Amino acid sequence: MANVVVVGAQWGDEGKGKIVDWLSEQADVVVRFQGGHNAGHTLVIGDQTYKLSLLPSGVVRRGKLAVIGNGVVLDPHALVAEIERLSAQGIAVTRENLRIADNATLILSLHRELDALRESGGAGTKIGTTKRGIGPAYEDKVGRRAIRLMDLAELDALPDKIERLLAHHNALRRGFGLEELKPGAIYEELASVAPKVLPFMDAAWRLLDEERRANKRILFEGAQGALLDVDHGTYPFVTSSNTVAGQAATGSGLGPGAIGYVLGIAKAYATRVGEGPFPTELFDETGEIIGQRGREFGTVTGRKRRCGWFDAVLVRQAVRTSGIHGIALTKLDVLDGFETIKVCTGYRLDGVTLDHFPASQKAQARVEPIYEEIEGWQAPTAGARSWADLPAQAIKYVRRIEELIGAPVALLSTSPERDDTILVQNPFEG
Repeated sequence: MANVVVVGAQWGDEGKGKIVDWLSEQADVVVRFQGGHNAGHTLVIGDQTYKLSLLPSGVVRRGKLAVIGNGVVLDPHALVAEIERLSAQGIAVTRENLRIADNATLILSLHRELDALRESGGAGTKIGTTKRGIGPAYEDKVGRRAIRLMDLAELDALPDKIERLLAHHNALRRGFGLEELKPGAIYEELASVAPKVLPFMDAAWRLLDEERRANKRILFEGAQGALLDVDHGTYPFVTSSNTVAGQAATGSGLGPGAIGYVLGIAKAYATRVGEGPFPTELFDETGEIIGQRGREFGTVTGRKRRCGWFDAVLVRQAVRTSGIHGIALTKLDVLDGFETIKVCTGYRLDGVTLDHFPASQKAQARVEPIYEEIEGWQAPTAGARSWADLPAQAIKYVRRIEELIGAPVALLSTSPERDDTILVQNPFEG
């Protein structure tokens, strides 16, 4: 039996929600280990649709323990609002099914405001963030001035910590020509929400170690995708945390030995939200068709996603940087009916052929994709639940992707419905 890490193998929005929900049914514990409420998962269970941004997917299933790890930056007000939305849908979130790491960093209103100021600023400051304060909160974490969840349990010590935080932020605000923040306002913001979030607080690292020693199945749920990793992604157009599989250990407090299987999620094509390089992006009618068929709009922001052909070079790099054992390939049905499908197998840069994506920002903007054309299929794949249900050309496409990325397809998704999934290898069984 293997504990499983699920990571996006592209730029996020790969369809992790459905796959994580399918796996969470088999898991005992589901852990979020990075990011914040900037990434959304849509779960469809029966006739109910749940949209989660911060809470681990397991929280909607009876008998599962959901854990928000120390690698997550937590907006306490967003958490309370999400819990209330689930309550309205009949899902009770209590200490019985949710725990939050006591050392998780908090997102405050000043973080959200700073994020929005930067995104609306002049040239060179726009990254394409969701303006939810995630980046500024991580900055304060590594700057050793952050307010953490445990600090809400010690309100008498909070004023000194707020002063240290504002010594930095008020200097920034003066640079933007904004009025300085008063310590009392930040104190009230935190004190007012403390009673609503402290009941969930726990030493998550210890709790997870106990669950592991009790042979419980643990599912580590990543947000966004490996190509948005702050180290291994398309920097600076990335998120502010590590999104690769290794962060599952750091962001939960468990050692790397607790990870047994890494499942990467990849669409049968490619999408990206926000700014940054996208070598296979389509600006023609084909890109529009893919976007319409795939309903390519962000769960959290509603932003239209950029669409393009599958980039095997980038997914191959994600396979290596995350140690991916197998891929869940999603949205194959979106490609139904195309006469020809293209796959990027390499790049050209200044007359040189590359088999990897360069780290240089200038080079990333200039690479030209090298395409391999694959015959499409006319029979539908939508709803297929076995290889026998798939057209021969669709199977050839999947097999070619496996060859190019250096990893097998462990699951194949053929519609948003959770049962429309072809299982090759169950990650929990290694």
